[in-house]
Amino acid sequence: MDDLTIDLPTGVRHALGTLTGAGHEAALVGGCVRDLVRGLQPGDWDLTTSAPPEAVAALFPDTTWTNIFGTVTVRLEDDPMEVEVTTYRSESGYTDGRRPDQVTWGTDVAEDLQRRDFTINAMAWVADDLAAGRGHLVDPYGGRQDLAAGLLRAVGDPDRRFTEDALRLLRGARFATTLGLRIEPATEAAMNRLAPTVARLSGERIRDELFRLLAWDGPTAPAFEQMERFGILGEILPELAALRGVEQGKLLGGDALDHSLRAADALPANDPLLRLTGLLHDVGKAPTASGGHFIGHEVVGAQLVEHRLEALALPRADITRATHLVRHHMILYGPEWTDAAVRRFIGRVGPGQPMADLFALRRADTAASAGPEARDAAAAELEARVAALQGSAVLTVGELAVNGSDLMRELNLAPGPEVGRLLD
Repeated sequence: MDDLTIDLPTGVRHALGTLTGAGHEAALVGGCVRDLVRGLQPGDWDLTTSAPPEAVAALFPDTTWTNIFGTVTVRLEDDPMEVEVTTYRSESGYTDGRRPDQVTWGTDVAEDLQRRDFTINAMAWVADDLAAGRGHLVDPYGGRQDLAAGLLRAVGDPDRRFTEDALRLLRGARFATTLGLRIEPATEAAMNRLAPTVARLSGERIRDELFRLLAWDGPTAPAFEQMERFGILGEILPELAALRGVEQGKLLGGDALDHSLRAADALPANDPLLRLTGLLHDVGKAPTASGGHFIGHEVVGAQLVEHRLEALALPRADITRATHLVRHHMILYGPEWTDAAVRRFIGRVGPGQPMADLFALRRADTAASAGPEARDAAAAELEARVAALQGSAVLTVGELAVNGSDLMRELNLAPGPEVGRLLD
């Protein structure tokens, strides 16, 4: 028995105590146990229990059935924390490569763990003294040992695990990168063989997994390089994969794909959409490459990005933000620009956040080309001029002291496009 004493949040202790007090088994499971074994405090807490979902819902006053596979989200009174509680289950048949055809409620936590993806996620913590936070690990597949050895290993037969749900291929690349693990040979071979199956995944699920990776505060390039090596990248982001071999003569070397991976990692992890935009900002280079030039790649790239983000089912506002940045990321500024030219630039890009995003992307582009200490003097000068004008000049119709109603009243105009033209 592997003892482990942990600092349980009040809400989690209450949820465990409520379930066990009603005569059910209950344990912590999954990623939170993995974090606890690593000596980290989890951000999310998942419980598994012998109680069927209707019994879980009856024990707590504020619950939501998260899915049809036995997961109930529990919201605790006077506690902002939400806890997901899933009934022990076994699964069989994955006709669509995602959902089990048959789910059977289980009575044993070890049986529940065998359906999970990787050994590091197939551990449970069972309380022996809940008040003191003392308990023991249930670890039938050696997850703790694999963590200590820096190994990512599928539970049981890796081909079966990845055939059950192809999203596990993307999760494997993410875990290997974010946890600093090497992929066990049999698991890696299965990932290589089954890479084409990710084409069956929905855009929404791919999007969510990409955002989890891009929200990690560390270099994501190794994960994308693994996806490329396995053949996954070409299935989920074919426009990005097409940049391999597109030479562009940057100071840091490498091709357009290497440059794009560096650009994404030079952007803040707290804005994964901006990071994704950095990843895709040069996808127009592959179709426009000619004699070492990429004329109009920002226009072509914006079209490709719009198509890809639509396939990933991003909200329209996010698609608009990303495509707008890609379309305008080539800033061809010169000191001869007049203030009027700078105002027109602001009008094209937009003041405020769009402009801040564009300069952040430009800095990342420069860092990906010449190193993190590199500085684009021309872009910095333009940024300073934009800031000065934004603080002292009217740059958009919305900032005018008059509006359309004022013009119609004072000039005796009827509603119509002439009013908008005058405001512009």
